[in-house]
Amino acid sequence: MWVDTHCHLDAGEFGERSAILADEAAQAGVRVIVIPAIARANFARVGQLAREVGNAVYALGIHPLYVPTSQESDLALLREAIAAALDDPLFVGIGEIGLDFFVPALKEPPLREKQEFFFAEQLKLARDFALPVLLHVRRSQDIILKHLRRIRVPGGIAHAFNGSDQQARTFVELGLHLGFGGAMTFPRALQIRRLAAELPLSSIVLETDAPDIAPAWRHPEINTPDQIPRIGQVLAELRGLPQQEVAAATTANARAALPRLASSGLSF
Repeated sequence: MWVDTHCHLDAGEFGERSAILADEAAQAGVRVIVIPAIARANFARVGQLAREVGNAVYALGIHPLYVPTSQESDLALLREAIAAALDDPLFVGIGEIGLDFFVPALKEPPLREKQEFFFAEQLKLARDFALPVLLHVRRSQDIILKHLRRIRVPGGIAHAFNGSDQQARTFVELGLHLGFGGAMTFPRALQIRRLAAELPLSSIVLETDAPDIAPAWRHPEINTPDQIPRIGQVLAELRGLPQQEVAAATTANARAALPRLASSGLSF
């Protein structure tokens, strides 16, 4: 059995097929799909969808790509939403939050400063509520780590990790797990594949980031959560391990990264 630790199951690309895709993933052995929020507009929707499909949980946060259109008041609404969700067994953490320095406009003032402000404030929420984080770390690993050293949070996942060996090990030292997915399946992704092969297996979780980051066999089509077992098979091949061992290890790692999974009521 498998866990997809990062899937935007409510994305518009899926239309009305979210429940069908969740069921197809369950039939493929994906017992849990983690659905992160991206902005105030979908705080309610991710929780509702998790309850509807029967094999999903959710996180609440403001994605860095949505920071430009977010207001500071949204952070207060996020705090309220988190407090209200604490009694929901399907609520597992704070996310998707982080920094994105791949988009040129987001690297420059004033949006860079706004991104860092929103990120720091959401780290404080994770700290205050003792919740793990789902981190967006695109071209921003060192700055993310700077904030994590200053504002300590109880673990989580650096999603779609694509950094250096030193950065990877620093995230792990700070209590984070690293998310690997579709990018790892491309033979030319040498650095990602090397990290997937050489990092401690205990530090790795699997994800799709569906509908984005489709694996090699799906590219350029949209990604779906039922691809996790095949992505896991690639990780098994890179490490020279049986697929079942990788499934068991990455599932245990997901539970360690997101402790509230244990009380979600889902069978895995």
